Amino acid sequence: MAEKSIGIPLLGDDFPSMEVQTTHGMMKLPDDANEGGKWWFILFSHPADFTPVCTTEFHAFAVRNEKFQELNTRLIGLSIDQVFAHIKWEEWIKENLKVEIPFPIIADHGMVAKKLGMVHPGKGSNTVRAVFVVDANGKIRLILYYPQEIGRNMDEILRAVKALQTADKNKVATPANWPNNELFGDHVIIPPAKDVKTAKERLENAGKDYECLDWWLCHKKL
Repeated sequence: MAEKSIGIPLLGDDFPSMEVQTTHGMMKLPDDANEGGKWWFILFSHPADFTPVCTTEFHAFAVRNEKFQELNTRLIGLSIDQVFAHIKWEEWIKENLKVEIPFPIIADHGMVAKKLGMVHPGKGSNTVRAVFVVDANGKIRLILYYPQEIGRNMDEILRAVKALQTADKNKVATPANWPNNELFGDHVIIPPAKDVKTAKERLENAGKDYECLDWWLCHKKL
């Protein structure tokens, strides 16, 4: 009988419960990461320790760790390597790149990668560059997959977390390239009207607390 494949989680799914070994000791996810609803966290995988692109990514994540912390978000790395390799790689980065890795790295034996769809057969047996943004309630809010040969843009990941938190807090959406949208700058999008009465009121009240190009496209400054 063929082995049952495990699909990639969907946006809005609960992050699957698991116990993992990390460079900071054993952790239970998502509970130890979000501390009962206090923190968001980002779990990101890399193909392997002591590889060029991955090293640049860990440096980039490390130097932005405080910015993630300011967004109440923790970082957790992962690859299918032993914890000893992770520790030695951290030491190399500190010695040669002059930055400490402040976040835990999961030493996966394949279980986590399989649960989260991080191993893509066409890309070999290593994990692809996956990113899972998980909110304080343990819900998966954003998923990114990059091939092994393309390094990630950490500023975009920061932007996405800030946009998600802004949308949640204010019940709005964010336009393309927010907060530097070519049309509306740092304004946010008001959810479209869902009935005739609200659509009419949108246009009648435009110019007070918000602006509209039409009843379904209204924006405002927070």
